[in-house]
Amino acid sequence: MIRANDPDLDVTRAASSFAALGSEQRLGVLRVLVRAGPDGLTIGELGERSGVTGSTLTHHMKILTTAGLVRQARKGRQIICVGAAYDEMRILSDYLLNECCADSSEPSKGHDHG
Repeated sequence: MIRANDPDLDVTRAASSFAALGSEQRLGVLRVLVRAGPDGLTIGELGERSGVTGSTLTHHMKILTTAGLVRQARKGRQIICVGAAYDEMRILSDYLLNECCADSSEPSKGHDHG
């Protein structure tokens, strides 16, 4: 799981997190949660909006949660997908972007990532 306070993300952990996004359905589920904002969605709402339901959704949510990209919480008898783990996604994207154009003679144009 990625932690927001990690100064560096090692290549093995980054690869594992990127692998969690290696499914069109999982990427779609994550995008639905990003669109929903920090309040998240119930599993039922997430299934309706993403078009992924039942055991398939449960499987994808387990992978995304294990990768630290999604959080879940229990509210009464419902499981709430609390939403995308924005800090963790930022760390993962920064893993790629922090050294953008470091070996290039031209500075990066139009890429503000800091």
